[in-house]
Amino acid sequence: MSQTETPNIQALSAEISQLRQELQLRDQLVQQLSQELFRLVKGNTNFMPQRSEPEPNLSQLQALQEQLQAVEEQVTFYQEQITSRDTEIYQLRQSVQELTDRSRMLEQVVQELPQIYRRKFEERMAPVREKVSMLQRENRQLRAELQSVSYRLALKTRTSSHSGIDLPNFPRPLSGEGNVSAVQNA
Repeated sequence: MSQTETPNIQALSAEISQLRQELQLRDQLVQQLSQELFRLVKGNTNFMPQRSEPEPNLSQLQALQEQLQAVEEQVTFYQEQITSRDTEIYQLRQSVQELTDRSRMLEQVVQELPQIYRRKFEERMAPVREKVSMLQRENRQLRAELQSVSYRLALKTRTSSHSGIDLPNFPRPLSGEGNVSAVQNA
């Protein structure tokens, strides 16, 4: 995992926890508002017209309706906020999951890099080793030829230094007498 991804993940985690706290606070406020609304509607005897009074007090009814409408607007606002936060939380969780998957993949790649480099190095070195082996074989062959030529040259030099003159070598015949007379006649 790189150093830039770690702060991002930590920042995202901190923001998620902050969003959760705000969501819990808003849930509590919605709960309180709904309880208050229920208490107002249920416990307020002025909300329902009494049978003893012939005409309900219209100003009180209107005030209660305005309060009810304000509470409903607040509840709607908080529900929209909760929905918005839920969407953000979902997106942040997806981002965290994607970053986690990416960091795992990168860690795996980093762990595999030495084997990849070794394999690539071996692939590149195979032709070089083959060439070195071929050159060594060729070198041994050339040394053997050089030794052979040196040996023959040494023999030739030794034989030519003893005779003084480079005479041709004739094959010797099988009978000894005919050859001796032929050499003497020549």
